Amino acid sequence: MSKTDTTKTGTTEKPDPWRVPVTVAQIPETGLHRDIEADQAIRSAVADVGGLRAVLSVQASFDVTPKSGGRFHVAGHVRARVGQTCVVTLEEIETDIDEPIDLTFAPPEQIPQMAALVDEAGESDEETPDPPEPIENGTIDLGRVATDALYLAVDPYPRKPGAVFEPVVEAVDPEDHPFAALKALKAEPKTSGTRKPKAK
Repeated sequence: MSKTDTTKTGTTEKPDPWRVPVTVAQIPETGLHRDIEADQAIRSAVADVGGLRAVLSVQASFDVTPKSGGRFHVAGHVRARVGQTCVVTLEEIETDIDEPIDLTFAPPEQIPQMAALVDEAGESDEETPDPPEPIENGTIDLGRVATDALYLAVDPYPRKPGAVFEPVVEAVDPEDHPFAALKALKAEPKTSGTRKPKAK
């Protein structure tokens, strides 16, 4: 799963609603496990930025493992319950999300080279790996990783179970065809001419 910056709208960038920065210099060689959970204020901010009716709960588990070259592998899951509106019935519904995370973070100077390798792999028949994410200011923001994964997992067109969109079907008028007007003209009765009064 590759992370996209979903907090930008046009040229206006909204602040990240959930920040849990981890300093990479403090990550032990054996790796780091972190469990995080958003409080009410953060959930409200996540819902606002993501255009959701509500975020009822969201928590994430991460394993951050050092790799060669100053890179780090971040794996885990984001679990959440979000409130949305059914696009068919317009009723309020709740949706459970369980999104896996599998990302690689690298120093910014390595990103162009690693992105080029990803592009080369994309030209072959082998499975294309996701491009790496940059380590910004010496930190990996697990809160941003969690919210981005949540936004990617949200169904943009949620439907209530069993709800089916049925388009309005208009009955076909048998008279509605190119020759209907001609048929109507033929059906009109002939009007009789004006009679002259009889001479007395």
